[in-house]
Amino acid sequence: MGEVDQVFVQAPEHRPKSSVIVAEGIPLIDLSPINYQEENTIPDSTEGLVKEIGRACKVWGFFQVINHKVPLDKLQRIQEAARKFFALGLEEKLKVRRDSVNVLGYFEAEHTKNVRDWKEIYDFNVQQPTFVPPSLEEDDEQNVQFKWDNRWPQNPPEFREACQEYAGEVEKLAYKLMELIALSLGLEPKRFRSFFKHNTSNIRLNHYPPCPYPHLALGLGRHKDTGVLTVLAQDDVGGLEVRRKSDGEWIRVKPIFNSFIINVGDMIQVWSNDAYESVEHRVMVNSEKDRFSIPFFLKPALYTDVKPLEELTDDKHPPIYRAINWGQFRTARMRSNFAKSNVENIQIYHFKLPQ
Repeated sequence: MGEVDQVFVQAPEHRPKSSVIVAEGIPLIDLSPINYQEENTIPDSTEGLVKEIGRACKVWGFFQVINHKVPLDKLQRIQEAARKFFALGLEEKLKVRRDSVNVLGYFEAEHTKNVRDWKEIYDFNVQQPTFVPPSLEEDDEQNVQFKWDNRWPQNPPEFREACQEYAGEVEKLAYKLMELIALSLGLEPKRFRSFFKHNTSNIRLNHYPPCPYPHLALGLGRHKDTGVLTVLAQDDVGGLEVRRKSDGEWIRVKPIFNSFIINVGDMIQVWSNDAYESVEHRVMVNSEKDRFSIPFFLKPALYTDVKPLEELTDDKHPPIYRAINWGQFRTARMRSNFAKSNVENIQIYHFKLPQ
């Protein structure tokens, strides 16, 4: 463990007065002022923390957090389960392969149209099951065409439990971060919670094998996250790069022990009326080492119409976007994973209103 980890993780009494330290560019934010054991409260002492998060969202769209209260053993357990799963033979992994009807499960990069992506993944939803199309009524399934169920592999045997335990913990962190982001926008801390009653949040296990020709491939090409908020755990190999808004340069994000990388997604950009922007990022491959990462994608209910919040718009700041139905938006984006198209993938700027 490096010196930074010792200062911020093991010895909080030696923490600098500022809650932000620049590590390879993006802000590193200490969340220790928040007591996660009290689910319905945010201490009054977090005013400085709220300002730092707001500044990070506005300037970078990315930041790292430490002292986040996600148990380290839960993170290590899912990391080990992921390593064991990806070490299985391809025939075994394909037993839980995703398809165009159920988007959850395993796939490898060669099965996608983007052959530059050098990786294999496994996806599972936090809430189960997910009905498509969704209903506002809990017990109304008359209009359900199909549902997404998690496809749990039989091996390793501890895989499902490790995934579900971790999901519960990282989801708590995501909601707490959304409260801080709401406060940074001048909103009530619980302003966003109603959008996630029937959320479509998912966790992805990524494996990037060593690439013998790193100059010819990317672990993951440049992109923006379509959802609300991403909470990423990466190993010590690293490879994530963020495109700096100020000059367009790519900045490598330094791995820090027991930290999470947070980034704003497209839906926060719309809700905030462009106050906070979803930022491009990519993953570089390594010629010698396997890389593993675990992003949690916070996503609203499929029936959610995402539009600039009324509290953030007025005559001087009119809405920039018309309403985006999340279910339709996500379905259009997911469709591109299974069919080649000469048409540009749908983007939030397609929903911009004339100014």
